[in-house]
Amino acid sequence: MHTGDGLPDADTIAPLRTPLSPPDLTDLATLLTEAVADGAAVSFLHPLSPAAAADYFRQLAAGLPARGTLLAARCAGRIVGCVVLAPAWAPNQQHRGEVMKLLVARDQRRRGLGARLMLAAEAAAGAAGLMLLTLDARADGAAHRLYLRLGWVHFGTVPDYAMDVDGRTPHAASFFYKRLAGAAAQRRQTQR
Repeated sequence: MHTGDGLPDADTIAPLRTPLSPPDLTDLATLLTEAVADGAAVSFLHPLSPAAAADYFRQLAAGLPARGTLLAARCAGRIVGCVVLAPAWAPNQQHRGEVMKLLVARDQRRRGLGARLMLAAEAAAGAAGLMLLTLDARADGAAHRLYLRLGWVHFGTVPDYAMDVDGRTPHAASFFYKRLAGAAAQRRQTQR
């Protein structure tokens, strides 16, 4: 698939199998280290080593609950984007999940891949029977604007929630939720 400017776009979005392969770990580590180097608020400080980034994804993939998934977008076999869907662990919250670590490679940004990954995460959540998704993002950043465009509901902002990648400068975080109508209807059908 190609974008209008002639550059390649992501060919597929699919769940990654565990354990993660060495090439997939390398690609995921590159995504995360690039995002941190570019100032993204994704839990890590700069500089982030590729080994630490790979360790993060190795542990994340190994620890995802059964209904959780790590979705990857590929272009010519290389992972160029990812997003994580993590169902809530609490027994009274089995209907809910969290979306995190939406990452897009530098050469794929501003082409709609982030939106495609989010829609794939929502579809995976619906298929897993989840009815409600939550996430947080740096207030007023690009991700914040993306989530609003995709119909997520902003329900609050916490000042000084996290530190910028420099480890010294606090920034606010916005919190969002989205109800998945199809999953709610499907759950009601199975309860009858």
